[in-house]
Amino acid sequence: MLKKSSRVSLKLTEVERGSLESLSRSRIAPQREVERSKILLGFADGDSVTQLAKSVGVSRMTVYKCIDKALAMGVDAGLKDLFHRPKAPEIGDDAKAWVVHIACTKPKDLGYAAEVWSRSQLAAHVRKHAIEAGYPSLSKAAKATVHRILKARALHPEKIRYYLERRDPEFEPKMVQLVLIYQEVNLEIESGKQGDVVTVCIDEKPGVQALATTAPDLPPIPDKSGTLLRDHEYRRLGTLSILAALDLRDGHVIARVEDRHRSLEFVALLKDIDAYYPPELTVRIILDNHSAHVSKETLAYLATRPARFVYVHTPKHGSWLNLAENLFAKMTKTFLRHIRVASKQELKDRILKGIDEMNEQPILFRWTQFEALKDASQTSIL
Repeated sequence: MLKKSSRVSLKLTEVERGSLESLSRSRIAPQREVERSKILLGFADGDSVTQLAKSVGVSRMTVYKCIDKALAMGVDAGLKDLFHRPKAPEIGDDAKAWVVHIACTKPKDLGYAAEVWSRSQLAAHVRKHAIEAGYPSLSKAAKATVHRILKARALHPEKIRYYLERRDPEFEPKMVQLVLIYQEVNLEIESGKQGDVVTVCIDEKPGVQALATTAPDLPPIPDKSGTLLRDHEYRRLGTLSILAALDLRDGHVIARVEDRHRSLEFVALLKDIDAYYPPELTVRIILDNHSAHVSKETLAYLATRPARFVYVHTPKHGSWLNLAENLFAKMTKTFLRHIRVASKQELKDRILKGIDEMNEQPILFRWTQFEALKDASQTSIL
């Protein structure tokens, strides 16, 4: 006859029992937790320690430890291992700081060919130089040891994140000028008054790829694929450039689609703008610092139209301040998305068709971050 345990019984709530039963049937949970869930369920149902050890396939000591933890600290504690440290850590804070210092130094500065560390190379360097640096505890450090030291400090010396150095000393004044122009246009729209100046944003989207399919697209099939099916292979037919001018007051777009993006094409866009607006208006153009905008050919054309165009340049590396970027983003998300064509001419025709569709229902792209830039504008004006 099996001896009944002298321990108090384990009482489970409905939630605890349901959780343990689910865990006991799991195929993805850690094996030790599955075993412990079976032990706790059996003990709660009155099974003896010997019965549980045989049915689960573990030692009696394992059963005792699991039950005692659950009775003392709860069911969740019975499923987990208690934290323990068998001995004091051998790698001190000074040794870890030395590893961090090495990780923050480029390998090429230490005589290696690599630009950035791999974990294996860093661990090998640490082992090789640990004793001479005065940290013998690291002389056998494995890659996992180095990984833990770096992880504790959120260091990833094997990765690179790019940033952009601000190279325009007049960045803030130029930014403020643009924001004030956008605010002026918004006030004109709200008041319904039209001044003698029309404001357009000009930008270019080069490298629009003409891609052709190598097999016909298959239509969606209800209850089966549900999506358009397309062969993964494609053919490159070349690239085109979109040159576009966005009217900030009414959202109208004047655009050209060209094979190249040079002064010749830019001057052609200026001529289209000149022909579109009444001659008595001044056209204020917001644009970036591309060489075609200030080339000899462009300046020669501007000289033939004195006082017609006024340039307002965005700061260097500040093209995000140009609202024409939003126009190209909308093109990318609408008619350019997943586009496939049979020729470059078809791509050109469809781009121009997409722009005509946008002009049928124009969208006003408005700058709304005036409050976010308020402090910067006040600082710059002062």
